[in-house]
Amino acid sequence: MTSSVSASTLPGVLDGAKKGSAPGLVVAGGGPKLTHAQLTEQIESVGAQLRSFGVKPGDLVTLAFPNTIEFVVAFLAVARIRAVAAPLNAAYKEDEFTFYIEDAKSSFLVVPKEGVPNAEAAAKTLNLPTLVVSFPSLEEGVKVAGKSGDLDAKKEEVKDAGPLPEEDDEALFLHTSGTTSRPKGVPLSHLNLATSIRNIIKTYELTSEDRTLIVMPLFHVHGLMASLLATLSSGGTVVLPAGGRFSASTFWEDALAHQITWYTAVPTIHQILLAKQKTAPVPPEKRPTLRFIRSCSSSLAPAVLEKLEAEFDAPVLEAYAMTEASHQMTSNPLPKHGAHKPGTVGKATGIELAVLDEQDRPVPTGEIGEVSIKGANVTKGYKANPEANKVAFTSGWFHTGDRGKLDSEGYLTLTGRIKELINRGGEKISPIEVDEALLAHPAVSEAVAFAAPDEKYGEEVNAAVVLNSNEKVTGEDILAHIKDRLSAFKLPKKFVPLVALEVDSEVYELL
Repeated sequence: MTSSVSASTLPGVLDGAKKGSAPGLVVAGGGPKLTHAQLTEQIESVGAQLRSFGVKPGDLVTLAFPNTIEFVVAFLAVARIRAVAAPLNAAYKEDEFTFYIEDAKSSFLVVPKEGVPNAEAAAKTLNLPTLVVSFPSLEEGVKVAGKSGDLDAKKEEVKDAGPLPEEDDEALFLHTSGTTSRPKGVPLSHLNLATSIRNIIKTYELTSEDRTLIVMPLFHVHGLMASLLATLSSGGTVVLPAGGRFSASTFWEDALAHQITWYTAVPTIHQILLAKQKTAPVPPEKRPTLRFIRSCSSSLAPAVLEKLEAEFDAPVLEAYAMTEASHQMTSNPLPKHGAHKPGTVGKATGIELAVLDEQDRPVPTGEIGEVSIKGANVTKGYKANPEANKVAFTSGWFHTGDRGKLDSEGYLTLTGRIKELINRGGEKISPIEVDEALLAHPAVSEAVAFAAPDEKYGEEVNAAVVLNSNEKVTGEDILAHIKDRLSAFKLPKKFVPLVALEVDSEVYELL
């Protein structure tokens, strides 16, 4: 790492050389480990290897991996050489890979040594060169090879990773989608990512003493930014799950073995851990002491938050994030800095936030409008999508498409997506409000309200529910419990029973 590295780039915020022999990446279950300094060495080495295969600054590189050391090194190496990393879910079907690779205009596909058949088939159809990353041993280091002999034959000798990136260089490319639109491409610069990382570190006061266990997939901005990059940048330790995927059965064993101090997840994973605790409870002495638990990426019902705090004896801090903002926008604070209010997503963290009316004017405190933000973490715009940019970026604000309200202390409560409101005969109903009422029923473990066509009202409220194990209640029982919480027009008219998720099911495809 040279002295000219910009503090507003990924190499700048990571700066592993300065963190030396402190543990950086650890694979649970006795897997390999890398100190921060070793991680930096591997990033530089893989960066040089990628350049030798012809990866150039500005090239977009698609990555399809589970949560492994190989992915972390490959991702950071791509960004290090001023190329653009585009991680995708390795569980996608071939047609999905084809769409995302083609839409992003990718130049290379990178996969682990065991391969990703659907991604490789898509790459073959698109004539995209495929590279393989492996980690045979620490002595040999992380290796890059061509999937075909032709690529290895064309490999040129390159001695280093080349010039360091600059803050305006694009580093990450992800897709996001609304409820009615095709996926939109979101380019994020080194400055965007570095700013968001600093905001996350400041919010939770992350230090080199912190250790987190990755449960979110790293192709998702939540896991990538909050779990991985913020922890590494603070000098802390990232524990990767054995096999590269979350398992509720080994979570607390791994958490205790590595003495993690916090973790972050979507509500689905929190609920899976709560469900596992009912069937195979882990006593407090077999769990580490957590500073906090973070929840993000979808609404966490207050009833679930209370269960988490009671069961795992740690404050649960709900946050609010979007891909366009390089993840975090708001969060409930650590207890010593103020109340964490169930049902809210906290206060703005390093950004400017406003709730605006249709003329982009701030609404009075307590009134509902569109949540809008400004900040150096926000993308400059969607890729090749002028229509979407025209809607989302106006008057200097990024319009999230979410409805919400601010209280007198600046805490934000989300009331639903603008396009997801259920319109029942002119009455606008937030699905989130119905979800929270349903989840307050002791027999309900998961719930989601949605609009269903109705001849009389145009749309009617329906709900899908998952019951706790061995619970037997009817729709009438649930309605009787929630009718004091919701107006009559908001009550679901039909319930769709769903089977509970298995606690070790593959949840990545749900995210």
